[in-house]
Amino acid sequence: MTLAVALLSIGILIILHELGHFLAAKKFGVKVEEFGIGLPPRLLGKKYGETLYSVNALPIGGFVRMEGEEKRSDAPGSFNRKPLWQRFSIVAAGVIVFWVISVVIFAVLGATTGIPSAIGDDEENVAGSHVRIIGISSDSPAEKSGLQFGDTILSIGGQPILKIREVREVSKIHAGQETSIVIQRGSEQISLSLVPRESHPNDELIGVSLTRAGNVKYAWYESPWQGLVRTWHVTSSIFETLGMLVSRLVGGEELPAGTQIAGPVGIVVLLKDIFALGMPWFLTFVATISVYLAIFNTLPIPALDGGRMFFILLEGVRRKPLPEKLERRLILISFLALIPFILWVTVNDILRLL
Repeated sequence: MTLAVALLSIGILIILHELGHFLAAKKFGVKVEEFGIGLPPRLLGKKYGETLYSVNALPIGGFVRMEGEEKRSDAPGSFNRKPLWQRFSIVAAGVIVFWVISVVIFAVLGATTGIPSAIGDDEENVAGSHVRIIGISSDSPAEKSGLQFGDTILSIGGQPILKIREVREVSKIHAGQETSIVIQRGSEQISLSLVPRESHPNDELIGVSLTRAGNVKYAWYESPWQGLVRTWHVTSSIFETLGMLVSRLVGGEELPAGTQIAGPVGIVVLLKDIFALGMPWFLTFVATISVYLAIFNTLPIPALDGGRMFFILLEGVRRKPLPEKLERRLILISFLALIPFILWVTVNDILRLL
């Protein structure tokens, strides 16, 4: 069930992305030959007006096929005959949709359940504050006791747990002794027993990584703005991280320990795991993935929207388009270059699961 929800979420993001291209194309009078859900071969198709709406066999996103986009045409409604700014807007619309999705998700969460946010031990008056397990060390007391990713720690040795430092303090008190730990897992409260280690180099006596979190709520009239602010923070954080990684690679430095690149399989697995934390956390992660997809699609790679936007800008500077054969060749080469990278990332994702 959770795997199906994760796959469906990614599929919806891609379909909404293509819907952005579709609506912009219709707005500017470009003939859309086909709007497809999934990838061919085609299963079902129905033509309304000039557009064929299809459902395809491979449940991976969707596509929009416009006249004059892949092969230039002299027809009045062809993509290539539209002004530069309209073509740029059509291509950019799909990318912008990803950011809009993030803003909407954060705005809705802010006005309803609250946006799940990591908070410090000293922050007070945050609804639903709790200490949650986000990592378990191998061969640790936590692993042996049956604790799992996503469990919320309610008490240890009978003492209520509301802050991260309380976990460490109580663990020290019960070091070397069997003690009870009560956790919330989904809708269940479960009591387990463990024996905290008497010592550990990193002071991780039970062997868990923790976060203190709560749901930050806003008035309904503040939520749209806060959704925009949260999306901006996520975007800038991603750019900062990417900049740091690129500078390390260029400088010949090693990447930080634990750095991993996740592909489609890894993202689906992460979505599946985070679903266990509850719908607000799941939707927050979907919003973050949406921002990642927006940024990835703006990269000036010919096979991506960013590459197509670059070609349009280049046409504006040169005052004439690139030769059609050259443009198509660049798109093909970049697509073929992406395939090995995607396969490498996918294989790594699968190996991490084994």
